Amino acid sequence: MRWLFLVRISLIAGLLASGACGSGAGGETATPGMLYKQLLRTLYRNTVPTVPAAALAQELAAPAPPLLLDVRTPAEYRVSHLRGARFVPFDSIATAQFAGLDRSQPVVVYCSVGVRSERLGERLHALGFRNVRNLYGGLFEWVNEGRPVVDATGPTTNVHPYSAVWSPWLKRGRKVYE
Repeated sequence: MRWLFLVRISLIAGLLASGACGSGAGGETATPGMLYKQLLRTLYRNTVPTVPAAALAQELAAPAPPLLLDVRTPAEYRVSHLRGARFVPFDSIATAQFAGLDRSQPVVVYCSVGVRSERLGERLHALGFRNVRNLYGGLFEWVNEGRPVVDATGPTTNVHPYSAVWSPWLKRGRKVYE
């Protein structure tokens, strides 16, 4: 399963390097945003509904915002996260029970690009959560759209790019590997 994921990433990286994605069927030039959306289409299983960053930003400004669950590594979370997000270690999702959380409350899960968070969303659905969505494009899309992130001290421009393979998809923010 992991090998298929790595093959997909390698193919897309190869297309980027070769310039093969330079023009679409209508003659338009493929933009990084278009390529990112193509990447996400190959990676997502579409088992959890997604929410665009702009829509989530509006929901977070409302009186009853959704619960945010960040499912990355501790180092990624320390570098930056969405304000108010709760950290859920990815390695724990298979056994986590999420006791004490209201199964009817709206929940938005996220990670760097949305793959790990989709797995968390699947787990939450299996546990009876009824209103779970995945942040489309993950934290990278959020930051690429110019939306704010925080660390333990407050607002920051730092973002953990997960790995060198993933870092090209992060167009804004200061890349910090911890």
